[in-house]
Amino acid sequence: MNWISSAGLLSLLAVAAPALAQSDREVAEAMITRAANVCPGHSAERTNATVKAVPVGALRVMLERGLTMCPDRRLDASAPAAFYGRYGVFQWNPEVKAGASVIVQKIDAMTRKDEFPPETLVWDADGKALTQRTVPAFEPKPGAAVLYRVR
Repeated sequence: MNWISSAGLLSLLAVAAPALAQSDREVAEAMITRAANVCPGHSAERTNATVKAVPVGALRVMLERGLTMCPDRRLDASAPAAFYGRYGVFQWNPEVKAGASVIVQKIDAMTRKDEFPPETLVWDADGKALTQRTVPAFEPKPGAAVLYRVR
């Protein structure tokens, strides 16, 4: 019995260790790479600064959980940030100045609590949750596998 629990622990450590062993720069680059693979609106100009504004601890949690950050200019100024729980994707409108700061704040708060609900959450430019708000559907790049599994 102890052998089985030790093997299970070792396998968990083997999965978690790569994200923990990465430098802060490597963690940010891994998230940017994930965005490049998943997000149709990705570009270095739109993605890099916002990813690098997220605390590295939050980025580590996101990478471990399979979460992604995607810029999306389809979100409007009255609702510039959203979390698509079904896909595990945080989106912001990079053309709305407050969009990036709101998404960084929400990512930090949600990763600290390790709570990622399955529904879509939408926030205004002040970070206030908006209810019954319609936002464009999340559309990954063709071929990207992004269905998030709620734990």
